[in-house]
Amino acid sequence: MSTFEEQLEQDGRIVYKTKGSSMRPLLHENRDLVVILKKDGRLRRYDVALYRRGTTYVLHRVVGVRDEGYLIRGDNTYALERVPEDAVLGVLAGFTRKGTFHEVTDRGYVLYERVWCALYPVRAVLIPGVRLVRRAARKVGLLRR
Repeated sequence: MSTFEEQLEQDGRIVYKTKGSSMRPLLHENRDLVVILKKDGRLRRYDVALYRRGTTYVLHRVVGVRDEGYLIRGDNTYALERVPEDAVLGVLAGFTRKGTFHEVTDRGYVLYERVWCALYPVRAVLIPGVRLVRRAARKVGLLRR
C-alpha cells in the first residue's frame, strides 16, 4: 500500500474514510469519505489540513497561520498543535456524507466552519464543565455508566 504522500504526488488527491473522532461533528469515523488535494501554497485559517505527525496522518483545522507553520486543532479537541509548513501534505476539498458530496466552498459548510470556530471559547468551557458534572453525578449514583 502506498503512503498518502505517494498518492498525492501521483494523483494530486486522495479519497479515504476518516478515522477517529477529533473532527466531529463535521466528520464521523468510518462513515464519511474525504477528498484531500495536494497542498499548493500556504493554507488559510479554517482550512482543514492533512499533515503527518510522526508516523500518523492527522486531519485537523487550521486556526492560526504563522510564518513557520500553523496552529491546528481538531473540531472536537481543545489542544492546539504547532505544525510546521513542511509537515502539511494536503487540504480538504470536500466530503461525502450519505451519498451527497459537500465542497468546502458550499455556503452551508462555510457557515459551519465560521460558527463552530467562533463558538470555541464557549465550547472550551461548557463541554469540560458538563463532563465534570456528569462524572460527579456518576460518583454519587445519580447517573449510570
